[in-house]
Amino acid sequence: MRKISSFNTKLAAKITAGVSTMWCAYIFAALALISLPSALKTGDVVVIVGWIAQTFLQLVLLSIIMVGQNLQSRHSEIRADADYETNIEAKKDIETLMKRLDSIENDKLDKILNILENK
Repeated sequence: MRKISSFNTKLAAKITAGVSTMWCAYIFAALALISLPSALKTGDVVVIVGWIAQTFLQLVLLSIIMVGQNLQSRHSEIRADADYETNIEAKKDIETLMKRLDSIENDKLDKILNILENK
């Protein structure tokens, strides 16, 4: 069962990688355009609208939407990486400031103790 699941996962990943390209959108557009003359010859508005909606838009937009989603995903990853780096730098800065504040606080406490001891 595990082998079948692994095969299905790999196959789905390969198909998705292939369909989510602009080349696939071009191929789907060409494929859809093959049946356009037949749809136009009927002169039937329902057939023409059906061709546009069911043949052309579904085939071509499928790939284009997937390409767009991939681009958005890449941009999100880039933004997340930049945010992560910013947060790491901020954390380092905060740690440095905390050490400095501790040092200042300790210096002040030492001065207060010296004043109290000298009285």
